[in-house]
Amino acid sequence: MTVEIYRDAWGVPHLRAGDARELARAQGLATAHDRAWQLEVERHRARGTSAAFLGPDALGWDRFARQARLDDTARRCFTALERRDPETAAWVRAYVDGVNQGLPEGARRAPEFTAVGLAPGRWEPWTPLGVWLATHVLFAGFPGKLWREEVVRHLGPDAVGLFATDGPGTSGSNGWLVTGERTATGGPVVAGDPHRYIEAPGVYQQIRLSCPEFDVIGLAVPGVPGIAHFGHTGTVAWAITNAMADYQDLYRERLRRTGDGGRVGDGVGAGGRVEALGPDGVWHPVSRHTEIIEVADGDPVEVEVIETDRGPVVINGDVINRGTDPYGDGGGGDTDSGSGDNADGGSGRDRGGDVSTAPLSLRHPPRVTEDLGFSALLPLLRARRVADVDRAFDDWAEPVNVVQAADTEGGLLHRVAGRVPVRSEDNRTRIVNAWEPGHEWRGWYAPMPRGTVDDGIAVMANQRGPATPLGVEFAPPHRATRLRALLGTRRDWSAADMAALHMDTHLASAAPLLDLLAALDGLTPEAASLRDRLLHWNRHMTADSTEAATYAAVRGAVVRRLAAHPALARLTEPPLYPEVFRPWLALVPRVAFALESLLRAEELYGIDRAEAVRAAVEEVAGDPPKGTWGDTHRLAPWRALPDPSYDEREPGLSGDHDCVLCTSAVPGLTDRAARGPAARYVWDVARRENSLWVVPFGTSGVPDSPHHRDQLPLWARGDLVPVVTDWTKLMEDSTWRTER
Repeated sequence: MTVEIYRDAWGVPHLRAGDARELARAQGLATAHDRAWQLEVERHRARGTSAAFLGPDALGWDRFARQARLDDTARRCFTALERRDPETAAWVRAYVDGVNQGLPEGARRAPEFTAVGLAPGRWEPWTPLGVWLATHVLFAGFPGKLWREEVVRHLGPDAVGLFATDGPGTSGSNGWLVTGERTATGGPVVAGDPHRYIEAPGVYQQIRLSCPEFDVIGLAVPGVPGIAHFGHTGTVAWAITNAMADYQDLYRERLRRTGDGGRVGDGVGAGGRVEALGPDGVWHPVSRHTEIIEVADGDPVEVEVIETDRGPVVINGDVINRGTDPYGDGGGGDTDSGSGDNADGGSGRDRGGDVSTAPLSLRHPPRVTEDLGFSALLPLLRARRVADVDRAFDDWAEPVNVVQAADTEGGLLHRVAGRVPVRSEDNRTRIVNAWEPGHEWRGWYAPMPRGTVDDGIAVMANQRGPATPLGVEFAPPHRATRLRALLGTRRDWSAADMAALHMDTHLASAAPLLDLLAALDGLTPEAASLRDRLLHWNRHMTADSTEAATYAAVRGAVVRRLAAHPALARLTEPPLYPEVFRPWLALVPRVAFALESLLRAEELYGIDRAEAVRAAVEEVAGDPPKGTWGDTHRLAPWRALPDPSYDEREPGLSGDHDCVLCTSAVPGLTDRAARGPAARYVWDVARRENSLWVVPFGTSGVPDSPHHRDQLPLWARGDLVPVVTDWTKLMEDSTWRTER
């Protein structure tokens, strides 16, 4: 059977095959050709083996991947998929066959393999599931519960709400749907942009998949078959945003060693059996083994992998690693202690112990259900109407998303999709004790909530909306409010008009700081002049604005002063959690992203916020920024192999964390933007050929390819690339034409 691969002027692969399975093989083949290095990095990250060629900097992730049992979960989910949905399992296998066929040639073209001495490995049938899981396991932000515990421990429960905002590790998106009553064509438009850490190559791959069953344009996740998040089949288009749901739980465990293993704190090499205290007051055997992580330019590291009835232990804690007893009374028990001194299930906190050092297990849906939602992928490609998309997303598992869709017959969809467990409120907000009854999962939330389309508009930007019953913390409403206001000004929107909305830079969250600034008196002449400039500023974070740069400098100085105040200083030193969780525990980013609520709170632990703003303004007035916002607010993408030569090549950016153009820096630490739109898309439902898209870099991960960075200038200035649907306007890539 013939597989054909075509390219448009931007190198986007357009794939055509005789059936869905051959098409999946072609997708794997084309992806390996374009993204071999990226694919192998993701495969190794899913297995927890990336430090073997990336070195010690990757060790923290590898340790987490091993302890969270990501690869084992992917294997289990694929085995279950073969049993429940053999057609999809065979389709995934075909994709993997294509990857394995294309990797040798793809690796030959990618200089990174030679740089680190890595040979391409073999993909297994479950590898795409592992890539999906590794990409999204931190997406719901369960480490935020570690932060809340620290806030409660040091400041009390009332302080949690002060910091409740879109945290530094949470990814979001803008998404909007406009019905035909507000468009020039009379057909709907679906548009938006996913906000993620910007990676090079990008986390989304522009692609077209065509066979007799379907012909779909969309954004794929490299390493995963099909088009999951953003797609257009010609008659129906869909897109997702992060629902900000809470569906992962952390349990504080009590563990002890038995047999010849000695006490609990004897370390990872102690051996013996491990038991965990359950909510029934009984010590239950747990799964336990050790693994070796190879580290380039370093010694191998042994890691202990433990899984209780709740889930894998992702933080071993001092109770396992350092020979200490976090309960303060021998609660871990020794080999002869029977049920242990703490078998009554009492709280270590009550006995004066530091429960922050206890082992923590993670419970999340794929580990419980052996289902990653891959059964939704083929039905999405085959969808013809909104009802088809709706049914497909009934099988969605994670991450939990808000879905918007529209079709050519007037069908509309606005719903939440995914799997959220029913459990106690404490599970949703805090770390809970595994040995206490009442924290078990009791089925799944159903039916999933649905949103509305009001006056021809539906907007989701991670704010409180249909997913409110499922979440704890949501993004501030500014992006959603701004988008709805802009969309409401017209009834003749075209696909091309949407590019301006993607690039809107109004910063509504600046209000509380500017209000405090306006109330100041007694400033030095230099500071008073600076204040007056900011009060007349239009509050747009444009790259060419000196006022935006000045505002950012004052904001950063305020953040640093608040974080340094003795009232918050107790949160400066996080507990000894693994480094992979530290972005959620750093005080300065937490203050930065919660600044609006911290400045507006009725009282803030005795902190004089007006004086903090006064000192910040005087500081910046004495050493004002030398240029514009874009001079310091520059793109800072993640690369598996850092290349300093790229630093000066990355563009200056407009936008900010709470702008529609969400290019997110960390005020108080850096103006560089590590997060932002990982793609932009506009799906014209009535005329697919009028659809538009762009990614931050290009279609190819190969440095010497003309399509390695060719979309970056367009992405930076807000332009979009046309979606090509006419096969006669494409060029055949004869190198990859295959017969099978």
